[in-house]
Amino acid sequence: MDARLAWVCLLMAVIITAGVCSESVKPIETLRAFADEQTRLPCVFNVQDMQNVVQVTWSREQSDGVKEPIITQHMTEGLQEFPGFNGQVRFESLDPFKDSTLVILNTKESDQATYTCHISTFPTGNFEKKIRLSVWRMPIAMLEPIILEEGQSYRVAASCRAVGLPLPQLSWDTDLPGQSQNKSSDDVVTSFFYLHPLRSLNGRRLDCLVWHPALKQPQRHSNTLVVHYPPDPVVVGYDQSWSVSRKGVELRCESGGNPQPQNFTWTRKGSGLPEGVTVEGNRLVFTRPLNKTDEGVYECVARNRMGAVRAEVNVEIPVASEAARLEASFNNLLFIIVGGAAGGLVLLMVLIILLVNRHHRRKNRKLKRELSERNDEINNLSRQASMRRLNSVSTDPRIQTEECALIRLDSALKNSFLSLEGNSTVCDQRDRPRDGEYDSLGRPAIYPAFRSERGSGRRKETDVERAERRRRVESFVTNSTVVMDSDSLHGNQSPLPSLSITAGPPREAGIDKEGWGKREGVTEGEEDDCTANSYQLSEALSNHFHYSNGCLRPKPHPNAIILHPRGQII
Repeated sequence: MDARLAWVCLLMAVIITAGVCSESVKPIETLRAFADEQTRLPCVFNVQDMQNVVQVTWSREQSDGVKEPIITQHMTEGLQEFPGFNGQVRFESLDPFKDSTLVILNTKESDQATYTCHISTFPTGNFEKKIRLSVWRMPIAMLEPIILEEGQSYRVAASCRAVGLPLPQLSWDTDLPGQSQNKSSDDVVTSFFYLHPLRSLNGRRLDCLVWHPALKQPQRHSNTLVVHYPPDPVVVGYDQSWSVSRKGVELRCESGGNPQPQNFTWTRKGSGLPEGVTVEGNRLVFTRPLNKTDEGVYECVARNRMGAVRAEVNVEIPVASEAARLEASFNNLLFIIVGGAAGGLVLLMVLIILLVNRHHRRKNRKLKRELSERNDEINNLSRQASMRRLNSVSTDPRIQTEECALIRLDSALKNSFLSLEGNSTVCDQRDRPRDGEYDSLGRPAIYPAFRSERGSGRRKETDVERAERRRRVESFVTNSTVVMDSDSLHGNQSPLPSLSITAGPPREAGIDKEGWGKREGVTEGEEDDCTANSYQLSEALSNHFHYSNGCLRPKPHPNAIILHPRGQII
C-alpha cells in the first residue's frame, strides 16, 4: 500500500512539472456532450523518429481548481484506473500510445470540467492537450392546466415547468388578456400565466413554449383554457300560432353553460302540467291535440355544477273560428289537389315522352327496312338493265353495237338511194316499210319516223318488189361486212374502223344516167317525201360521220360509248 501511494505521488509530481519541460502545448478545445450518453475525448500524438512514448495520463480539473488523475498507461507498469473512475472511463484504442482518446461511458452533470491529456516521451519531452467539456441535458417540460370559474378573482390560469442543462427558457403563445411570470432555481424553471376568468375566454388557446440551445425550434405544449359558468336556458317551440285542436307541438329548453346542463325540470305556474304531456330531457311534448286548458306560463330549470337557471314562456291557445278552420281545411285540400295534379301531369308527360320515343324508333326501323328493300330493288333492276343492254340491241345510236349501226345505216342508205359521190337520190314508193313490215334480220323497220304518212292512196307492195328490195339490202350488208372484215385485218395500219359506202359492182355511165333519170311510178308527193328523208339522213350523216378515203368514219363525241374492242365509236 505504501509503495502504491509513493507511485501516485511520483506520478503527480511528473504531471505538475510537465508544463516546464513539455515540448508542445496546444490551446484548450471546447466539447459539448449530453447527459446519460457516451462522450469521446480525442487525443492523438504523432510519434517522430527516435521518439518513444513512455506514459499516457488523463486528469480532470474542477471549477474550484482541484486536479485529480483519471487513468494512466505506463510502458512498463501497464494500465491503472484511479479511485472514483473505475468502470466509468476507458481508452478507445487497445494501444493508448498511438491513440490516447478517452471515452466516458455514461456522462453525468458532474463530469463537466476541464480534461488534460498528458503524454510523456523520451527523449524529446512531454505533450499536453486540454479539453473543456460542457454537459447538456435535453429539456423536459410539463404544463399544468387549471380549471377556472366565472366570477373568480385575478389568478393563475396555467403553469409550465421545465428542467435541463443549461436551464431552458419558457414563454406563452396566446391571445388571452393576461400576464406571465417566470421563476427559476438551480435546475428547474417555472412560468405562470395570470388572468380574470370570464365565460367568453372559455376554449381559447394557451400554449407553453420551451426554448433550449440543443433544440432547433421550441417545444410546444398545447393547452386550452377552461372556464366553468352557469347555464343560460331559453324556451323555444312556441310561435304564437297555436290553436285548439292543433297536433304535434312541443316546447324545448335550449341552454348553454360549461359544463353542459344535463338536468332539466318543467313546471307550469299556478298548476301542474296538463294531462297528455310528457317530459323527454329538455323537451316538453304534447301527445294529444291542444286544448284551451293548456294555456299558461311554462317554466324550464336547467342545472349544472355551477348552479341552476330558470327560463319561462307564456303559452296562449285561442279558439279558432269556423271560417278559419274551413280555410285551413280548404288550403290543405287545395294543396293536395295541386300536388296530385302536378304529379299526374309529370307522369303523363313521362308517358307521352316514352310513347313518342317508341313511335319514332318503330318509324325509323320501318324506314330503314323500306330503304333497304328499295336499295335491293334498285340494285336488282340495275343489274337486269345492264344485262338487257348487253344482250339486246338499243335504239340509242350512242350505245348500239357495230352490227346494228351498220344495218341501220345500210337500210337508210338503201331506202333513200343516197350516194356520197354526188349521185342524186331517188326514192321509190315500194321501198317504204308498211305497218308490220320487218327488215332483213326479221326486226321492225328502222327509222319509221322518217317515213311520211301522207297519201293514203299508196299502192300495195307486191311479193316480187318485196323480194327484190330484200335481195338488195342483203347484198349491201354482205359487201359492207366484207369491207369491215378487211379493215379489221389491217387494224395495225388504221386505228379506226371504216364503213364502205360503195356497195355492189360499179355502174356504167350511160346506164347510171338512164337509170337515175327514170322516175317511173313515182308521184309528186312521194318525191317530196323522199327528198325530205334524204335531207334528214344527209344532215345526220354529216353531223356524226366524216368521209375519208372512200369510207365513212364516225366523228369523236364526248357522249360516245366504246363497246367494241377495236375502239369503234358508236
